[in-house]
Amino acid sequence: MGRDVSNVPSAAPAAVPPLRGDARMVRDHIDSLTKPPGSLGRLEALALQVGTVLGDPPPPLGRALVCVYAADHGVAARGVSAYPAEVTAQMCVNFGAGAAAINVLARSCDARVRVVDVGVSADLSAVGGIEHRKVRRGTADFTSGPAMTDGETLDALRVGVETCGGEGELLVGVGEMGIGNTTSAAALVAVLTGAAPEEVVGRGTGIDAAGLARKVAAVQAAVERVGPGRTPLDALREVGGLEIAAMAGAMIGAGSRGGVVLVDGYISTAAALVAVGLRPELSPRLVASHRSTEPGHAVALEALGLEPLLDLELRLGEGTGAALAIPMVRAAAALLREMATFESAGISGRSGRAGDREPTP
Repeated sequence: MGRDVSNVPSAAPAAVPPLRGDARMVRDHIDSLTKPPGSLGRLEALALQVGTVLGDPPPPLGRALVCVYAADHGVAARGVSAYPAEVTAQMCVNFGAGAAAINVLARSCDARVRVVDVGVSADLSAVGGIEHRKVRRGTADFTSGPAMTDGETLDALRVGVETCGGEGELLVGVGEMGIGNTTSAAALVAVLTGAAPEEVVGRGTGIDAAGLARKVAAVQAAVERVGPGRTPLDALREVGGLEIAAMAGAMIGAGSRGGVVLVDGYISTAAALVAVGLRPELSPRLVASHRSTEPGHAVALEALGLEPLLDLELRLGEGTGAALAIPMVRAAAALLREMATFESAGISGRSGRAGDREPTP
């Protein structure tokens, strides 16, 4: 069994703080705004969540951050990816140069990007634009033994806690880079949810049929080796990745600082399963940015009870879906801060009298 994790958030409060808003009062405020009840659809549900988490009215969310954690995976040697393992390091150089998709999308929504090497196999010490917090050079092949030691797992979690933002960054997206990490995410989701490997394994970066069969076999071998009934920390140590551990830590850290956490794609959602397992009070702060094409993503989202904001058939990772969702969260918060109520605007409600509206069920 794994170690006690009460000390995981070493750079932040040990627990996620209480929510700042009252859900009933926020719902009443939304229903009093100058619009027919429910007419803004799921944007109203998002506003309710943001107002409950951050208070009503929520503070401006002009400062947003997308954290990208990078690491390599021993299981990649089994031919489970369409790309060679050295692409992880090459993409880190691309991130540092500001030329990757996440850099472009984050700039488009005025968000900061923070890239952290937590376990890339190559020496990136001379690469600028990224942070060097390497715990080890990639994980072990989880088909034959644990991916990480207890200590390495906790160290990677702490890297996430310590790098997930600062004061004033209440909107934090969490993404990743790591060749082979959809295989690790699939194994983690299978172990934690009990889903069959065939249900959670997809084509990732675009593997062919033979590669897909190797990927399913790798996850099946891991599930059989690890067995059922594992705690989230155990599962993470056995079949996770260093960047997945850091992502879970980042979610805990961002939540402990009072923020809203934008979960990205499949790997990020697998990390969220671990984070919520370690800190259940984090759950109301999670916003699923999108639904990817990976079949296991739907399994993980359902396990977390999350409904994604977008469905754009993304399968890139890097935090790209989280970046695309940032303007939606800002818009939902702005409704609570800036939109007039029937009463304040002197507009007649359904009864014909200013300020009157149908009561909330």
